Amino acid sequence: MIIALMGINVGKDYGAWKRVGGSFDEFPVQGGLVTERKEKYNFSFSDAELVQINIPDIYIVYGDIMFKQQQMYFRPTYDVPDMIKLRFTLSGNGTIFNRVNKQKYIFNSNQQNIIYMPELDGTGEYDTGHSYRFFEVHFAKEKFLQLAEHSTRALQLLADYADTGHYTQLADQNLPISWAMQNCIRDILNCEYPEGLKRLFIESKCIELLVLQAEAFEQAITQKQPAALRSDYDRECLYHARDYLIANIHQPPSVAELAKLCGINEFKLKQGFKGLFDNSIFGYLSDYRLNHGKELLLEGRSIKSVAFMLGYSSVQHFSNAFRKKFAITPGKLKG
Repeated sequence: MIIALMGINVGKDYGAWKRVGGSFDEFPVQGGLVTERKEKYNFSFSDAELVQINIPDIYIVYGDIMFKQQQMYFRPTYDVPDMIKLRFTLSGNGTIFNRVNKQKYIFNSNQQNIIYMPELDGTGEYDTGHSYRFFEVHFAKEKFLQLAEHSTRALQLLADYADTGHYTQLADQNLPISWAMQNCIRDILNCEYPEGLKRLFIESKCIELLVLQAEAFEQAITQKQPAALRSDYDRECLYHARDYLIANIHQPPSVAELAKLCGINEFKLKQGFKGLFDNSIFGYLSDYRLNHGKELLLEGRSIKSVAFMLGYSSVQHFSNAFRKKFAITPGKLKG
């Protein structure tokens, strides 16, 4: 069997490893238990040292890997808990291409991000000349949704996507790991409290890491935006515009109508939407419609009914847009 952590790959032909793309030696424990394991592995393609810490709703893994081959294959698995990963690449470089969502993930030294990737089927490439060290905190989805509920808009948006099963990450571009994050990681790995206090300490530190990441990405978003879009009011208008588009996916308003409905001028709407969601208004709407259409097709709906439900003028128009985005026709997707 092959197992993998987010951004690294470790092979094993025995034992109870469960996952490729976000590995688990044990599923999140119940009750008040804290389990910890430190192990070394020697394989033909890598040497690895792993530290795993498991508490209710949270799984932590620290790895130090020396790769002996550059490319790895990640096999999909379907029997693991749904989790959101706080990912920190401490040293080394790697990339993963996930064929499921056609997304490339880059893991460079001293960078961090938050990722929701429910399924991985693809390939990874790693630098064989340097040690690859990483630290990850995996929150059970329900736990993460609770924590994100009254937090930053970026975290809430990530939670919204994860809640509906959409692949997502906090931002397309990773950010540096701050000194405060490094200290937090060290505190978790060096915790010497007895079990009862240890669980409380580790959970609090994992939440602190989440807060530090959310704060860093929120500041990055604010700094990238033009001054006119930095006010809370303007940003709320943009989120309202996005939500209104989704709610009226079948008959979307014009830009002028949307601006009036959301209480913001057209220039701010178009400029701010692009800055906040990294897409034009109707580019975002098109992507959302097609992703929703893909889900409906996989549920067994007919191509004609899906095209009609999503507001396309014809089946041919829908099929052409679908093939352009997913490199497959709706008919082939349905099999």
